[in-house]
Amino acid sequence: MLNIAVAIAFALVSGALFLSLWRLLRGPDKPDRILALDTLYINTIALLVLLGIHLSSSLYFEAALLIAMMGFVGTVALCKYLLRGDIIE
Repeated sequence: MLNIAVAIAFALVSGALFLSLWRLLRGPDKPDRILALDTLYINTIALLVLLGIHLSSSLYFEAALLIAMMGFVGTVALCKYLLRGDIIE
């Protein structure tokens, strides 16, 4: 039963990943693209967690944590750049 649920979740999260990538490439303005990038890394984290559940490996959970930290810092830096025009001020 868990294998079927994980397979369905893989398909749904992959679809969400594709839609986020589409918005990143076709976003009308910069805030939409930043939001799409944020959603893209969250979907990547979800895929890594699903892969960790499927393969019963904790390595993927650690990788998901690292991507979460890097994604947060990247989103904050991009938003700060968008608001001020400079990251370090």
